[in-house]
Amino acid sequence: MSPPNVITIEEHFWTPELSGVGHRQAGAPERLSDMDVLRIREMDEAGIDLQVMSETAPATQNLEPETAVRLARRSNDYLHAAVRAHPDRFAGFATLPTPDPRAAADELERAVTKLGFKGAMIMGLTHGRFLDEKDFWPIFERAAALDVPVYIHPGPPHRAVVEAYYKDFPDLTGAPLGFTVETLTHAVRLIVRGVFDAYPGLKIIVGHLGEALPFLLWRVDNTLKRHTSLARGFADYVRANFYVTTSGAFSNTALACTIAELGVEKILFAVDWPFMSNMPGRKFMDAAPISEKDRALIFGGNARKLLKL
Repeated sequence: MSPPNVITIEEHFWTPELSGVGHRQAGAPERLSDMDVLRIREMDEAGIDLQVMSETAPATQNLEPETAVRLARRSNDYLHAAVRAHPDRFAGFATLPTPDPRAAADELERAVTKLGFKGAMIMGLTHGRFLDEKDFWPIFERAAALDVPVYIHPGPPHRAVVEAYYKDFPDLTGAPLGFTVETLTHAVRLIVRGVFDAYPGLKIIVGHLGEALPFLLWRVDNTLKRHTSLARGFADYVRANFYVTTSGAFSNTALACTIAELGVEKILFAVDWPFMSNMPGRKFMDAAPISEKDRALIFGGNARKLLKL
């Protein structure tokens, strides 16, 4: 079997048990439920060889611990069945029951060592708490030990933030602004809290071309030098420990900034299917004003290396 050349790594599904949990974006139920025919047909139309699939938001992040553990395990078994049916087309990121961090670490290990998953995806806050809080560090300890990445995906902003920032502008709560602010804050807090000092080999993935992190990198690095005593420069942590994807961010200028700040080896192709269609993502990367060598790295080379595909 030849290695996949075009790999997308933020592509979603839902399980029957989690399909009714929380707010869901309209227009996607049929595609989120499909684990073979429709999904593969749309992959083929866009020339995508492999999808790395993950349970869509909000997954199990805001459930009670016992329920989260049970449904995360169910989600991972469900995804494993789909991967096993189409091993040349699908791979998986684990759903983790973060309301019980130690159980989440154990489920990550099961998913990687028993099910063959390539890492995990976490959908934003857990009951309003950021993952930099030390209660959650067992997850990062286990991910570092297993040498698999954790993808921090946007989730709904904290209720207090929604009330203060978006009450009069509900359309801004999600992808236009709220998701970016919340996920960017998540990434910055992980660094400032010292997570990467404790686990220097930990790898974190952030979507949407880094949720503005590459654009803000110099300013955050410069100002934090005056206010914190990090062991390394802020930008050093980002460049060493973070990867970003193209999911739902098909902009040549943003891509150029991201390559300039992080290096092309830290960028992975993703679409955000089914909330974004495969074809626009593929056309964006095909036409991006970059070298063919860099295009091949983003399309699949970087993912093959990071995820050991």
